[in-house]
Amino acid sequence: MKVYLTRRYLFSAAHRLHAAMLSEQSNRDTYGKCNNPHGHGHNYFLEVTLSGPIAPATGMLCDLADLDAIIRREILDRFDHQNLSLLPEFASLVPTTENLTLSIHQILSRIALPAHLESIRIEETGNNSFEYAGDLAPRR
Repeated sequence: MKVYLTRRYLFSAAHRLHAAMLSEQSNRDTYGKCNNPHGHGHNYFLEVTLSGPIAPATGMLCDLADLDAIIRREILDRFDHQNLSLLPEFASLVPTTENLTLSIHQILSRIALPAHLESIRIEETGNNSFEYAGDLAPRR
């Protein structure tokens, strides 16, 4: 039997959407107000979905305190209250929420989690959310 657990976290970060390969005008046209040279911020809701069998001894998929500690250490401490545009993860990538979703998935795919990582979902605004389930080849 396989069950799914989705745990939700909140973090705040800023970014500027700007592609080095585009002209200044193309960046303004493509990203609009999100190309503001001073950046802009979001309160991101991160959802981490894990799956696996229920442990007979506990009746749970995993210990939530253990999962929370991992997410705090690996994700929230890295991205919360940061300017994503200035982080090494985005040195050659536009820090879109799409790329942030992929980056978080890659980070969590490389570490031992208490259950199988199914997907990452990030809600950027009430109208925009992005999800990645690892079905593409890893980025380098």
